[in-house]
Formats: sequence, C-alpha cells, structure tokens
Amino acid sequence: MLTPFHLAFPVHDLQLARQFYAGVLGCREGRSAPTWIDFDLYGHQIVAHLQVSRPVTHSNPVDGHDVPVPHYGVILTWDDWQALAQRLRNQNMQFVIEPYIRFAGEVGEQATMFFLDPSANALEFKSFRDFSQIFATREY
Repeated sequence: MLTPFHLAFPVHDLQLARQFYAGVLGCREGRSAPTWIDFDLYGHQIVAHLQVSRPVTHSNPVDGHDVPVPHYGVILTWDDWQALAQRLRNQNMQFVIEPYIRFAGEVGEQATMFFLDPSANALEFKSFRDFSQIFATREY
C-alpha cells in the first residue's frame, strides 16, 4: 500500500484557496484554523498556510515547454486524469501547460497538465497508462 504524502504550501488568501481546492479541484476540507486549511487531495494531506508574500516561481525547459518550478501534484489513473482535465476545461482553467500526452507510444508515456492556484502555486497532474512506467528510465 502506498502511504499518503503531506505537503504544506503558502497561500495569500485562505478563502480563495478554499474556493480553488474545494470548489475547483473537489478536495474535501479537513481541519482548519485562522491561518491554515487541510485538504484531502486524492487521499493525500495538503495544507494551505496563510503567507502574505507570494512565492516566486521559475521555470525549466522540458520538451519544448516552460515547466514551472517548484510544482506539486498527484499521479492519477488514466480515467481520473481525463475527467479532471475535462472538468478544468469546462471551468475555463487557464493552463500553464495544456493537457497533453508526453512520450506517446514510448517508454514513460504519460498524460500531463500544469496550472496555477490563486496564490501562483504551480500544480502538475499526470497519469500513466502503465503505472510500472512511473520510474522508467529513458535517454534524453
């Protein structure tokens, strides 16, 4: 059994974080206090902590895309990834990198998409048709 991870991250507005993580992504809300909120992100515990200053993001070039760094997310099943991508498109999500299939038909084939939360935290959600390929090596 894979155990859940825990991630704490800064947000500049807890109400916007609540609207995004609960409303847009569908995360169940857990405990909260005046300066933080727990969310259930596909069984993982993420915690939005109030921080007035916004994080600075950078990017790295990867396969012709500017991948935001740092970023976090979850590897979903193929069907769950497709459903999330469609739900986000229906909500007019502004993607940093639109949903697409990377390495199609090759080792490590994966679906991926990047977007920002209201505090400019970068998220990547991905999926593998074959989960045994998650750590597959390939030549670049």
